[in-house]
Amino acid sequence: MNAQSATHSHGDITDALARLYLFLAQSMDRCLNETARISYPEAELQSHLAATRATVLDMLSANQVVKAKVEQECNRVRSLIMTCLTDGAAQAGALEALKAEGDVLKHKTMALSDLLAVFRAA
Repeated sequence: MNAQSATHSHGDITDALARLYLFLAQSMDRCLNETARISYPEAELQSHLAATRATVLDMLSANQVVKAKVEQECNRVRSLIMTCLTDGAAQAGALEALKAEGDVLKHKTMALSDLLAVFRAA
């Protein structure tokens, strides 16, 4: 594999991860914000999220450690969203945890966007 195709491959993975984190953040925003819930159809968002998640996990199949981390992150966010949508004592804690996850995803997305810009400029 030459350097150019390796960069392309890294760029594709970075782009896919950035998209995955963006869709996860949009899912979280829908849980936390009524306006976000109205502005983007749920079925369309879930379709994009599922397709992007499958693509990313396929791309990461060569590195099971990273693949497992991404899967765990997706499952954790999904679980928090489901908890936030239910009534009960756990909802308040889940909302706080979801906000913290949102901050982490925001930083990851910014870092991946910067990295993607570097790959594209090369």
